[in-house]
Amino acid sequence: MSIKLLIFLAIPNFMSKIPANIKFLRKKKGLTQQQFADAVGIKRSLVGAYEEERADPKYDLLKKIALFFDVSIDDFINETINEKWTPKPKGNPANLRVLSISVDKEDNENIEMVPLKASAGYLNGYADPEYVAQLPKFYLPMFKQGTYRAFEIKGDSMLPLVSGTIIIGEYLENWADVKPADTYVVISKNDGIVYKRIGNKFKENKKLKLISDNPVYEPYEIEGEDVLEIWKAKGYISTHFPEPSPEPTLESLTSMMAQMQRSISGLGKN
Repeated sequence: MSIKLLIFLAIPNFMSKIPANIKFLRKKKGLTQQQFADAVGIKRSLVGAYEEERADPKYDLLKKIALFFDVSIDDFINETINEKWTPKPKGNPANLRVLSISVDKEDNENIEMVPLKASAGYLNGYADPEYVAQLPKFYLPMFKQGTYRAFEIKGDSMLPLVSGTIIIGEYLENWADVKPADTYVVISKNDGIVYKRIGNKFKENKKLKLISDNPVYEPYEIEGEDVLEIWKAKGYISTHFPEPSPEPTLESLTSMMAQMQRSISGLGKN
């Protein structure tokens, strides 16, 4: 038997569990086909076609559906999901969170925007497909790989990015991939939405250090277990054009020296 024939025969078996899994999980969640279609951003007729094995969803859509139902893509594809099914252990804490996403008419994944006035509501609605669907959204062709969301920031803690700047972040599924010194949008229970530089690797049972680029603001820590989402900063949109750097003043130099002393003192304690 040729390799090509083996692959051809494997495809029906690969897809055979998916229709039943979609139907079971949809009904378990109490959703009609229309409600489920709206939640994942597809036509209702496609849901029927998938459940009746008249069409096969693309892999990118499979990942979206698995995220929506909070199951691993491996279980969703390979396991028979029913009342007796037990999910495999998930080592990554980020996998326990459901990411709600949407697509446009051309099946391009939208970038939902969280404006300042929606920041408080986002803490409760970040995993709710209906809430996410109501957010303003747009599409940028340069952001094709990955899932992105835009957040409007406030304050001057991350100068030269001014209050009102929109940070475009890529969803970080595995929080162990956090790179110290890089900037992220961190969503947490107590601090809400903040754009900061992260100072250490993520560990759920330890604190996460957040650092402002503006030296006037002291670094601080939040509990790892309080973190809801992490988005790696990939770009920003601003109506404020950068200005030439001003000549250093005695006040700014004093502030910089004070920050350096605090940093050195902190290194000594560590």
